[in-house]
Amino acid sequence: MSTESPLRRYAGPALLALIVLAALYLVTLVYAVGETLLAGTILVIVGLALWIYTSQKVYAFRYLFPGIAAALIFVVFPMVYTIAIGFSNYSSKNLLEYPRAEAYLLDESFRVEGVVYNFSLHADGSEFRGRIEHADTAKSFLFGPLALSAERPLELQAVPEETAAAALSEAVPLKTLIERQKPLKAITVVTPDGAKLRMSSLREFAQSSPLYKRQADGSLLNQQTQAVIKPNFKTGFFETAAGEPLQPGFQVGIGWDNYTRIFTEQRFREPFLRIFVWTVMFSGLTVLFATSLGMFLAVLLNWENLQFKGFYRILLFLPYAVPGFISILVFRGLFNQNTGEINLILSGLFGVKPAWFSDPFLAKAMLLLVNTWLGFPYMMVVCMGLIKAIPADLYEASAVAGAGPITNFVSITLPLILKPLTPLLISSFAFNFNNFVLISLLTGGRPDFLDTSVPAGTTDILVSYTYRIAFQDSGQQFGLAAAISTVIFLLVAAITLVQMRFTRVVEEDKR
Repeated sequence: MSTESPLRRYAGPALLALIVLAALYLVTLVYAVGETLLAGTILVIVGLALWIYTSQKVYAFRYLFPGIAAALIFVVFPMVYTIAIGFSNYSSKNLLEYPRAEAYLLDESFRVEGVVYNFSLHADGSEFRGRIEHADTAKSFLFGPLALSAERPLELQAVPEETAAAALSEAVPLKTLIERQKPLKAITVVTPDGAKLRMSSLREFAQSSPLYKRQADGSLLNQQTQAVIKPNFKTGFFETAAGEPLQPGFQVGIGWDNYTRIFTEQRFREPFLRIFVWTVMFSGLTVLFATSLGMFLAVLLNWENLQFKGFYRILLFLPYAVPGFISILVFRGLFNQNTGEINLILSGLFGVKPAWFSDPFLAKAMLLLVNTWLGFPYMMVVCMGLIKAIPADLYEASAVAGAGPITNFVSITLPLILKPLTPLLISSFAFNFNNFVLISLLTGGRPDFLDTSVPAGTTDILVSYTYRIAFQDSGQQFGLAAAISTVIFLLVAAITLVQMRFTRVVEEDKR
């Protein structure tokens, strides 16, 4: 007979029900603000959680689910969201969804010709009261009191000033009036004769009317000029009859247009191809130089007769121990053309001051030098570990045969460490393919190409070029940047698949 109390029996289901209800409420809030994709992702996670934690068939997944949920939110969702943006015209000119863009236009108003009321704002304790005075008849009215702390639409009834129970304080200074301008502009004051007044300037209220009126076919009628504007769901703008677009624009799906622009439009295709070639060269040469230097130092530090090996190891590992961004900024100062120590030394020895940041070839050479400096310590440590794993008998047999250090390296060391090192080399290539921090902090992608209409730098790699398109020089074209990011993702995914293939081969060889 079970001795479990009713409280313990129902506590678990009750807690689960509360969590599910809270999660569904969160989904509703996220959906209400227009984030449909995120709301769908959260709903899927809630459904999976409900199934996994209530079904005995998938009991084992209870311990894996937190990791799965984190992967869905922080990996899958951003990836799907980025891919989705790549199929839209999302940019600084097309930021809003269509309903919000339409609401923005419908919220605009214009001043109707007629009577103007002089306006003043007066403090009333911690709140404020407004006073309007007819410009011709000098009749005055009051409205409030109001906190004026939030910008929200309000419609207030004005009352004659002579009916007020208490006298007004002095009008607030202009500075306070400017600080409260946005909440005041959201207020509509209705006079006793039914006229609706809105703030037309800091010192005036006037009768206003909505600028646009929605018509049955979805177009908007300009009530001031009687012109009709219609939404164009191909361009993402409300347009006049002459085709002139109006701001703000709205987001629309444009299919594969962003991907087509990358590879077909001359202004995007030419810098993209050149930057892609440099990205591959930068990643490949960095891996080659860092690995070669790290391997050479590893072999040297494994020399039995070398004294002070521990000191050398610590000294050579220091570049990896220092945070990368600090090293990059230090090198940026060292390579300064006028005051950098490198140019001061070169000027003293050879009488030259290379323009490291303005000459494309020198800027690329500088990037490779700095990246090699940052990467060789890790390669050195890995190679040292691999070399230590090589049986000493092989080197003893080689010594008996009369082989020298070079023969030992070519015939024994390199073949035995190259296979286990290959997956790491591929990972390093993929990392440097997206090494945004180095490019951003050291050169910023510059010097720029002089023969392209889209700003692009000779030292830009694909990820920094994408960043400039999205956030800096090219009109914040988020959709185009998302398309380029998707292409980069596919390239890196292909590199990862190659890495997994090599890893599998190494594991099969070990067996």
